[in-house]
Amino acid sequence: MQRFTAPDLRPILRRMSDVILLGQTLSFAGDPFAAPWSEVTRHRERGGVLIRDGRIAAVDEGDILRQANPGAELRDYGRALISAGFVDAHMHYPQSSIIGSWGKRLIDWLNGYTFPEEMRLADPDYAAETAGRTLDLALAHGTTSLCSFCTIHPHSVDLFFEAARQRGMRVVAGKTCMDRNAPDGLRDTVQCAQDDTAALIARWHRKGRALYAITPRFSPTSTPDQLEALGALWAANPDCLMQTHLAEQTDEVAWVRALFPDARDYLDTYERFGLLGERGLYGHAIHLEPREIDRLAETGAAVVHCPTSNTFIGSGLFDMAGLKGRGLSVGLATDTGGGSSFSMLRTMAAAYEIGQLRGTPMHAAQLMWLATEGSARALHLGGTIGHLGPGAEADLVVLDLASTPAIAQRTDRATDLWEALFPTIMMGDDRAVRDVWIAGKRVEMT
Repeated sequence: MQRFTAPDLRPILRRMSDVILLGQTLSFAGDPFAAPWSEVTRHRERGGVLIRDGRIAAVDEGDILRQANPGAELRDYGRALISAGFVDAHMHYPQSSIIGSWGKRLIDWLNGYTFPEEMRLADPDYAAETAGRTLDLALAHGTTSLCSFCTIHPHSVDLFFEAARQRGMRVVAGKTCMDRNAPDGLRDTVQCAQDDTAALIARWHRKGRALYAITPRFSPTSTPDQLEALGALWAANPDCLMQTHLAEQTDEVAWVRALFPDARDYLDTYERFGLLGERGLYGHAIHLEPREIDRLAETGAAVVHCPTSNTFIGSGLFDMAGLKGRGLSVGLATDTGGGSSFSMLRTMAAAYEIGQLRGTPMHAAQLMWLATEGSARALHLGGTIGHLGPGAEADLVVLDLASTPAIAQRTDRATDLWEALFPTIMMGDDRAVRDVWIAGKRVEMT
């Protein structure tokens, strides 16, 4: 089996001199959904970031040129915007190759595209190639951290974590567990799911920049016995995250109701088996019942908005304003490959459009916060990633706010940062990504 050999970055970091990045900077001092965005955003038209030993040492604090050690590397990005790197809080790296496939709703998508493709990852070489390609595509679009579902094959988890380690990336992932309503070759058993997951947790969780998420795909593909076993495993490993899907489409909700006739609602199919908690991540969460919203808020669980996926496969309109108004933690995600773009810029644009359709459009500050701080908080990594502030890991994206002629002609008329940034959110792609930094090292794009 092909395996990546990851370099030990510690000696490299010890030898690194300081790095100073100059340009416009954007950071946040709070949640722009919980307070006026103008009170919690920090924009410096001529700002700077000091990187030391893979972390942010200072941002816009006096003369950072004087704070830096002798021989510091200096990069001046001019009018480009320096931001925390984007954090994709829910995606499926095994589905990268089927992104943009035509015309299916959720259950047909799984049967027609997802399951056949995931079966191909039984081949370790194909899984390794897919993992590396996915991470490189993410980096090219300014995404520095991802939370991914893998397949039922343990090596699909190993190879994803190894590919991330080779690139120095902080990622979250887990073996997708399914023991029913899936084809031969994609079903495990209760015992297999439990044993594989326990071994993967021991091998990867909090090793370097890797975090493990216990991963039942969703209630329809796990028997009650498997859900119960995974709930017990989460109770035994409470430091892990738990990721799954919730109330994505109306026909899925009806299917869950038929499979679990005694459950109060969809969320109850997780709650009764110990799969509801503060470190839980529930993707989509569009068609929620009032009780479900109450319980998600009470437990401090996070939901993840996947707007390009929700429009592409016709799922519905996520209620960002309503759920944030209830105090829920909300992340933002591409949901590759049901989502139709690897770009978090495009994902922000789709979130804005869904907000418009609901009569609650979001400000550019709120969109940028969701793609950085909000997603990091959902992953319980707030202040560690997705944050442009002292002590955070130096995962950064530098955005060219005039990356295409169409964007540039609009930016030329801008009177403030928000008028300059919003066209890039709505029309930008990988061409807007001028540079990416991972753990204080500039990524060489090929």
